[in-house]
Amino acid sequence: MTTNQAKTVFRVIFVNQDKVYEVYCSHIYQSEMYGFIEIEELIFGERSQLVVDPSEEKLQQEFAGVTRSFVPMHAIVRIDELEKEGTPKISDAKGTNVSAFPSVLPPRRGN
Repeated sequence: MTTNQAKTVFRVIFVNQDKVYEVYCSHIYQSEMYGFIEIEELIFGERSQLVVDPSEEKLQQEFAGVTRSFVPMHAIVRIDELEKEGTPKISDAKGTNVSAFPSVLPPRRGN
């Protein structure tokens, strides 16, 4: 008896330097480094496609040679488990309702 198991794919959306990154990967873990998420085996579209998305190509160049990426937990916007990958992209965070959690807490009032 043979089973056809679908490969698990995760979409990870995170904020990095005023940009929203949407990447696809095969493995994601809570890192042993406190406060980080590990992303492994990034998935990009096939090179044989006729139409090339410039933001996907930029992501491929940025993550070329990367085996594992550590993303701060406070930068994560969303993680989805999918049946198949989509198109990775980078978009501007300005003008959207997406923002990272504040990294500095406001001072306490009173006392």
